[in-house]
Amino acid sequence: MTDKFVVLVTCSTAAEAQRIARAVVNARLAACVNILPGAVQSIYRWKGKVETARERLLLIKTSRKRLPKLQAAVKRLHSYDVPEFIAVPIAAGSPGYLSWIEECVEESPRAKR
Repeated sequence: MTDKFVVLVTCSTAAEAQRIARAVVNARLAACVNILPGAVQSIYRWKGKVETARERLLLIKTSRKRLPKLQAAVKRLHSYDVPEFIAVPIAAGSPGYLSWIEECVEESPRAKR
């Protein structure tokens, strides 16, 4: 088991998805955000009613230590009262890719030699 995570976040529009993705990568809270093409159809219960919505799905790659700040940023930037934020641990991955994630989300990146 690694200390890296894929976080799922749904957004109401493509523009919102782009805005959140750029913000969390720029803030070094995520190494990469995939915005799935097209809309996903979501069926969910909200305030006692079953609702249907077309949403955009983000797949955010980050580390365990950046999860709290990432979650706070998503909540602050998101239009929903209760945005989806589901962190799924990465059980295994290529060492190079996992190291790249860590390098990208370091709060104070090491100087390249």
